Amino acid sequence: METSLKSPLFIPKKQALTSYNNLERLVENRSSFNLPNFELNLFETHQKSKKVSLTFDTLTVTAMIRGKKVMQSFDKKNVVYDYLPGESVIVPANEELVIDFPEASEKNPTQCLAIAIDNQKIKSTLETLNNQFPKLETPQNKNGNWTLENPDYHLKNNAEIKNVIDRITHISIGKSEAKNLLADLALQELLIRIMQTQARNLIFEEYKKYSTQNRFAYVIEYVENNLEEQITVEKLSKLACMSESNFYKTFKREFGITPVEYILKQRISLAKKLLTNMKLSITDVCYKAGFNSLSYFSVLFKKYADQSPSEFRKSIFGE
Repeated sequence: METSLKSPLFIPKKQALTSYNNLERLVENRSSFNLPNFELNLFETHQKSKKVSLTFDTLTVTAMIRGKKVMQSFDKKNVVYDYLPGESVIVPANEELVIDFPEASEKNPTQCLAIAIDNQKIKSTLETLNNQFPKLETPQNKNGNWTLENPDYHLKNNAEIKNVIDRITHISIGKSEAKNLLADLALQELLIRIMQTQARNLIFEEYKKYSTQNRFAYVIEYVENNLEEQITVEKLSKLACMSESNFYKTFKREFGITPVEYILKQRISLAKKLLTNMKLSITDVCYKAGFNSLSYFSVLFKKYADQSPSEFRKSIFGE
């Protein structure tokens, strides 16, 4: 029996749609909310359409909320990809987006938000980060600076990105007296979360490629190859040639997750794969995934998967 393990989707909160009779246009109808350092745009499309062109004059973070778009890659003009809820696309300034809406209709509209960020705000945020929290050198960032100039522009949202996008939307639409201050703080967090996510995608997903060039890629390779064994932060810090405290702090700053959280998430991911093998008992899965306590394994699995191990197995194979 074939099984597929789907990653959770982190979709920003759906926003109220414009009444059909009040739409100014059926394709990419826009509602805008202006703040000092960014503009929030909510786009909705209510009919099928092809080759719709859209350009922003500043770097823009977009997030899909409803429906489906088919996007033409702005860096490789012959490449197209589906853009779905739970995903974000980082659009450089003055890059043309060419978009198809193959499924949009009055009953099945698309909805997408776009946060167009002031260039000076981006510059000042990066300067602050580089001065106060410098990054380590990476394979694609030789000077070790924080940067949004990253080829990884099509992202799967994680909980942190989804939550901060929801917060920015809520603040932008609301009427709080502290609106501008709150929005500014949330915007800075969004920029940091995006850069951390891009760093994770590079090192965590391509660690084999960079394990001889980057200390963290080398550490990740060790973790992936030894999930069944006891793994300590002390051991990982030695592999990275760093003190334990500096390794822990730097790992968290670079990737937005602690080494311990990373190990646990990878073990839970391994456990999910093992649970698809009905020849293994849940106890077997527990120990093969590197846990030494069944009760602890069950608690953590419930925390990260939102199901107990037995519930997860039933969701795949049925009763």
